[in-house]
Amino acid sequence: MEHRMHPADCHAVHRFDGRNGTVTAAREYAQQFLERCVPPLTAAVKGDALLVVSELVSNAVRHAPGPCTLALTDDRQRLTVTVSDTSAVTPVARLPDLVAGTGGFGWHLLHRLAQQVAVEVHASGGKSVTAVLSSRTA
Repeated sequence: MEHRMHPADCHAVHRFDGRNGTVTAAREYAQQFLERCVPPLTAAVKGDALLVVSELVSNAVRHAPGPCTLALTDDRQRLTVTVSDTSAVTPVARLPDLVAGTGGFGWHLLHRLAQQVAVEVHASGGKSVTAVLSSRTA
């Protein structure tokens, strides 16, 4: 696993292998990052950010073979969560499945929690999904 920290701990990037335990490891990594943010984030912002990390990493593990990368940035106004994976297939909203339990909630959840959600497909293969949350309340 690769780990890089940037000046003032405001940006961090970590590569995960995509195997069993990746989602838990990504949440733990994100939790440690969120605890270092200055000024401190509210419990609500931390909770929303951890849900976003869980959803994005879960989708990367489920739908893209191999490793994924989690990048976190706090610029003291916005918290940006980006997950890059090996699949060029873009996520699409679908109706939540309340009967068979096959999901369909995540994309809607991301759009409710984030101010902005963007998908970038890379010419070299794979994609990045970015969610931007407000990191400070007015």
